[in-house]
Amino acid sequence: MSPKRILAYKNQRYTDGVKPATINRELATLKKAFNLARREWEWCTDNPVCRVSMERENNTRVRWLTGEEEMRLLPVAAPWLRELMLFAIHTGMRMGEILGLTWAGVDLFRRTVMVFKSKNGERRTIPLNQTALELLKHKYGSRSVETELVFPSDALTRLNASSISRSLNLALEKAKMTDFHFHDLRHTCATRMVQGGVDLYKVQRLLGHTPIMTQRYAHHYPESLRDGIEVLDVGRGVSTNLAQLRIVPQAESASC
Repeated sequence: MSPKRILAYKNQRYTDGVKPATINRELATLKKAFNLARREWEWCTDNPVCRVSMERENNTRVRWLTGEEEMRLLPVAAPWLRELMLFAIHTGMRMGEILGLTWAGVDLFRRTVMVFKSKNGERRTIPLNQTALELLKHKYGSRSVETELVFPSDALTRLNASSISRSLNLALEKAKMTDFHFHDLRHTCATRMVQGGVDLYKVQRLLGHTPIMTQRYAHHYPESLRDGIEVLDVGRGVSTNLAQLRIVPQAESASC
């Protein structure tokens, strides 16, 4: 193992659509393994990861599809990719959660899907809107008995991130769009909910976010918070006259 090979690995991970933060975690794991091999097992005398720079993380990036961009992108995407993208937009699920979704986690009667193990290691139940529900009903009607996967490949195996990235890049080229990744569909879901007036706590619960992660969407639509503060105007059903409380100056004293 050499720094040159590690750099090639980093470049490949970027091609796969992986974020800098994920690459840094993988490098940290590799560094720890080399330290263990060097210090305790004496298998090597050098840790090449120490001579490779970590990636600069930019976790504040939030890119989402506008309605106009969605109308351009979805029609030119491959049909199987279009289904994935539409489902991601309307559920906010991560790529890995969608690719690993099985029919055992789908309840069409209750209109929910179950993520048995999320990125945070937690189980999460996601309600389905009409768009996502109709998509799953269509998938269920044409499903193969040879796989439990909801979104399998043509070979009925699990799709991989590289295939998705390649197909998405082709669609982006046709739609004349740049700077967009599959994970941005999750941002699209969160942003549209916030812009539609959904409070941040609900967004956090639906997407399985940490509170800090959800806060990045707070600035998208401040008007969606207005109804929260306006309930104070009618608290306990009492309408307060500010003039009577002498908080608002009378007209005759305005010149002082």
